[in-house]
Amino acid sequence: MRTSPFRLLAAGTLAALVLTGQGCGGPSAAQQQAAAPVTLTVWRVFEGEDTLRQIMSDYQLLHPNVSFQYRQLRVEEYRDELLRAFAEGRGPDIFSVHNTWIGEHQPLMSPLPPSLTIPYTETRGTIRRETTHTLRTESTITPAQVRNQFLDVVAADVIRPYQATPDAAAVPRIWGLPLAVDTMALFYNRDLLNAANIPQPPATWQQFQDAVSPPRLTTVGPDDLIVQSGAAIGTARNVERAFDLLSVIMMQNGTPMVADNGRAAFASANEARQVPGAQALQFYTDFANPTKITYAWNDQQPPSFEAFVNGQTAFFFGYSYHIPLLRARNPRLRIGIAPLPQIGDGRAVNYANYWVETVARASANQHWAWDFIQFAARPENVTSYLTTTRKPPALKSLITPALLEHEDLGVFTNQLLTSQSWYRGRNASVAERAFLDMIDAVNAGSPLEQELGRAQTMVNQTL
Repeated sequence: MRTSPFRLLAAGTLAALVLTGQGCGGPSAAQQQAAAPVTLTVWRVFEGEDTLRQIMSDYQLLHPNVSFQYRQLRVEEYRDELLRAFAEGRGPDIFSVHNTWIGEHQPLMSPLPPSLTIPYTETRGTIRRETTHTLRTESTITPAQVRNQFLDVVAADVIRPYQATPDAAAVPRIWGLPLAVDTMALFYNRDLLNAANIPQPPATWQQFQDAVSPPRLTTVGPDDLIVQSGAAIGTARNVERAFDLLSVIMMQNGTPMVADNGRAAFASANEARQVPGAQALQFYTDFANPTKITYAWNDQQPPSFEAFVNGQTAFFFGYSYHIPLLRARNPRLRIGIAPLPQIGDGRAVNYANYWVETVARASANQHWAWDFIQFAARPENVTSYLTTTRKPPALKSLITPALLEHEDLGVFTNQLLTSQSWYRGRNASVAERAFLDMIDAVNAGSPLEQELGRAQTMVNQTL
């Protein structure tokens, strides 16, 4: 008999119907449901069906009547295809949502109910084999258990208010569960650091500035032409995940990204009448300012990923998913991975980037879909996915000493417990565009605090 979610819930199973044969009354409700074929349609991005194959196979051992239709979509088409599919009545049962997209997609999502009713088929006995059909109602994982078992950032993102009707009181519900969580780290070119006589990658932003500043890792020619870049940072459109990078620098600097009322507040002053968000924005854009000693990058440079692959820059900010991409593009590139630099005040703040699996509001198989997501997220099951994808875990219990020392994943795993996110509005694309436009405007000479306030206004319009 299968235990309740994550083996931590009290045994609350109700055997609604247990029959070993049709009897004189014909097939039971449990028999009918256990035998009825169910197809769960799963839509995800980036990863193929092989990443979930073991989990799906294990689930089918418990529920032979369940089959899966898996579709992998390109991230560029994902949003539009989801909306189109749901409008046409052909949407998936289960689909992936980025952690910053949850608010935007909530109208399409169905939160995890307090309990699920699922039929089971079991064959027992040695000499005389009997098939038993059981219709079980089981309690689901609770918000409190999500807070205890998953990373703090996960609980903050996936637990949101739910109102069954407009007049009903809002209650906290779970809107999705992740299988993994990634964090931003500092990639570096070992050969370039060796040539500059830098034995260790920078641990603080002060050390980062010292390493990047000319003439150590950056070489600037006539007319402010960057011959060799120390780091891809400071601009908007040619820095991979510039929104994430500026966000985490702001958060490290003590910027209140969101106020208690849920409104964006990153342009606000603190009690000392300082604007930490403005300080962080100044720090970031100074790397693209030719008049500053830290000048190392500009909008004439290629995309940061390409520049790092080609040895044109010493540092690149990225995630664990960049590792195979970098090695595939340039196998000879000697890559090092270091933790994201910190302010140096003893308080670490890192940035989380991940996807959650959720159930469509329009699904006719909501109980089955949520049961599978819970099954997939359990520590004993999700391990096969993490091994295949080589990703850091979302569950605290899977942060093991071996993983913390892993050559590739150790840095990302060590940052999980201090990882945060902040955007929980209804249009992540607009919020990201507001940040990129803000960076561009400041680099073009527009007043810094004016642009910070303008970006805050744009973000608040999405909340």
